[in-house]
Amino acid sequence: MTKKIFLFAFLILGFSSIAQKAQKIGFVDLEYILENIPEYMEAQSKINTKAITWQNDIEQQQKEIEALRVALNNEKALLTKALIEEKEEDIQIMELDLKNLQIAHFGTNGDLFFLRQQLVKPVQDIVYNAIQDIASKRKFDFVMDKSSSLLMLYTNKEFDISELVLNSITRSKKVDALKEKQNRKETNVESNIENEDTINAQNNNEALQEKIDDRETKKEALKNKIEEQRAEKLKKREEQKKAIEEKRQQRIKEIEAAKKAQKEKKQNN
Repeated sequence: MTKKIFLFAFLILGFSSIAQKAQKIGFVDLEYILENIPEYMEAQSKINTKAITWQNDIEQQQKEIEALRVALNNEKALLTKALIEEKEEDIQIMELDLKNLQIAHFGTNGDLFFLRQQLVKPVQDIVYNAIQDIASKRKFDFVMDKSSSLLMLYTNKEFDISELVLNSITRSKKVDALKEKQNRKETNVESNIENEDTINAQNNNEALQEKIDDRETKKEALKNKIEEQRAEKLKKREEQKKAIEEKRQQRIKEIEAAKKAQKEKKQNN
């Protein structure tokens, strides 16, 4: 349905352009462009590695919780109602901790989102700026991405600016590298050759890193709080057990004393 709507809109646009003026449309293959930028592929590799590590941690915790559930089901017949409720409560706490961990890593504003902002977005901005620059110079009215879900009935290689975008990015890198080398020779101080854009990018990265660190601190605080609550409950349980045992021992002593007194009374009689 969406493709039909787009095709209809495209045809309307075509008829309108004939009536007014010819529209110049170019296209790019964003997927091809990004795959040929080493910085983007390196960033994706780092993101994938981190995501796999986080997912493995989550799956490991899920296995531990499932193992506790299985063990509880097997032991229920031998446990008191109070012990069953305690173990179920412990499992619920672990499940809540796991849910918070999943949100922290893969939520809408989770660690994965900030990592993408930090590593991928700068490269995407470079690509988009290069596309806009070429489109402006060549006077394109529209530039479409053929690697997206956009319906492309026909494409003429003459209007494919993907290679132009890659060449533009490569030239920009070489020019920047040359300028950096010249500035280094002139100032002889490497730390002073960073331009304003680089400083801003570093500041943005530091801000994002601070957010990630703050998120990690909050997660650690939550984990510590849960552990403290669990330790407090265990302490209370032990105190209750100790009090019950002391009462039991005291009762045994009283019974033994009563028996002994009764025996001595009979002997005296």
